Amino acid sequence: MTIVPIPSGTRDVLPDEMRELRAIGDGLRAVFEEHGYGEIATPALEYEEVLARGGAGGRLPAYRVVDDHGAVLALRSDMTVPIARVAATRYASAEPPLRFSYLANVHRTVRPHRGQMREFLQAGIELIGSPAPDGTAEALTVLCRALDTVGLQRYRIGLGDASLYPSLLQGVDGEAVLAALAVHDFVALEQAVDELGIDAEIAETLVRLPQLRGGPEVLDVPGTQNLRRVLELLEPGVAERLIFDLGLVRGLGYYTGAIFEVYDPALGEPLGGGGRYDDLLARFGRPLPAVGFAIGVDALHVALAGEGR
Repeated sequence: MTIVPIPSGTRDVLPDEMRELRAIGDGLRAVFEEHGYGEIATPALEYEEVLARGGAGGRLPAYRVVDDHGAVLALRSDMTVPIARVAATRYASAEPPLRFSYLANVHRTVRPHRGQMREFLQAGIELIGSPAPDGTAEALTVLCRALDTVGLQRYRIGLGDASLYPSLLQGVDGEAVLAALAVHDFVALEQAVDELGIDAEIAETLVRLPQLRGGPEVLDVPGTQNLRRVLELLEPGVAERLIFDLGLVRGLGYYTGAIFEVYDPALGEPLGGGGRYDDLLARFGRPLPAVGFAIGVDALHVALAGEGR
C-alpha cells in the first residue's frame, strides 16, 4: 500500500468520528443560539497585518501565502481577532452589546515533535460591548451551559486576572517574569523578580500571588476585587465549577482582565479558554469592552470519550 503523507499537525476525520463531532457541534450551537448569540463565519485567510492587531503576544500564523497582487495573507489562528474586525467595521453603528458565535477551523504554530495539531475545530462566543463584571459572568455561564449540554461532567474552570501582573510591573521590563509565569516555573519567577530590583513588598507579592489557587478563600488578598465581583454574579451551579488561579497567564496579547481555562481529568492540557479583551476593538476603530471563549471541539470529543460519554 502506498502511503501518501499529509501536512504535519493535520488529520483526516472519518465518517464515524465525523458524526460524533457534528453532534457535539450541534449541541454547542444550540446553547449559543438559546442565549442570543448569532453564528458568524469569516474568511479562513486574512491580511497578515489585520491578524497582527491581536498584539505582539498573539500567536504567529502557522501558514502564510502571497496572493496574486503581492499581499501577504495568513490563515487565522483564532476567531477573536476576525470577529473584532467585523464588529468594529460591519457593525460600526450597531447598539451594543453584540453577541456572536462560531464553529470554525483555526490554524496554529506548534512544536512538531510533540505531536500537536496545527489545524483544529473551535466553537465559541464573543460578547462585545458588555463590560465587567456582568459580561464576564455571562460568558462563564454560557460556557458551563454548553459543556453541561454536551454531557461533560468532571470539568473545572480555572479563573484568573490578566491585569494583576502588568499592574504590579508598571515601569519595569517584566518579560522574564511573565515568561516564568506562563510555564509555572516558580524558581525562574523568583530569580526574575530578584533581578528587577523593585520594592520588596511588590517583589514578595509577585512571588506569592502565582502560588494561590483554590476556592473563594484565594480572593482574600489585595487586587482580586474584580474576580470577587464576578463571583457574586454567578449562580451556584457555575460558581462551583471554578478554581481561582492567581498564577494563570494565557498566551495571547489582547487579554486585559478576567481570563479562564477549561480543564478535564481526561486531558493533559486545557480543552478551551477565554477572557476579557477590552482594548482590542479600539485597534479596529471602535472602542468597546469585550469577552469571549473558545472550546476545542476535538479536545472536547477526547474528554467526553475519556469520561465514557
